[in-house]
Amino acid sequence: MATAVRPFTGTYDIDPVHSSVQFAVEHIVSTFRASFDEIAGCLRMDDSETTLAASAVVESISIADPPEFREHVVNGEDFFQAHAHPQLTFHSDRIDLGDDGTARVVGELTIRGVTRALAAEGSYRTPTRDPFGTERAALHLSATLDRRDWDLSFQLPLPDGGDAVGWEVEVTANLELIRAT
Repeated sequence: MATAVRPFTGTYDIDPVHSSVQFAVEHIVSTFRASFDEIAGCLRMDDSETTLAASAVVESISIADPPEFREHVVNGEDFFQAHAHPQLTFHSDRIDLGDDGTARVVGELTIRGVTRALAAEGSYRTPTRDPFGTERAALHLSATLDRRDWDLSFQLPLPDGGDAVGWEVEVTANLELIRAT
């Protein structure tokens, strides 16, 4: 990363309409992708504090059909257990922004009540005003995690060898941030 900078300060809320949190995992011979439609959070950057806090509602996962599969992923003991853990959360107090537009965020991700460290890398966009005068910035981050670290250990062996579901999960967050008033 280039030289660390503080290209903007203030509090910025995640714009849930123009932001996304997605994940991808290998499934037998392809890649399964899904997203969470309900996300919230904020980025605070000032002289004394730099934090990013975000959450996603498990029930808002983009899996719709078949209903049995959705129920298994959302509420099943093998996956998210939304009945007991309705949200995924991320909190960071270490946000490194480089003068070249790179970003690195180190924090803690909680899934199913299990909290583990997670580092994400990507880029940021400095604040700019939209046509209506609202100040917007952006963070584009990605990380790869081993789902077993969060007790997501469901697996089925394939008849010819190998696993039905990959252990590594790629998580991508594209966050458009609106300056709080």
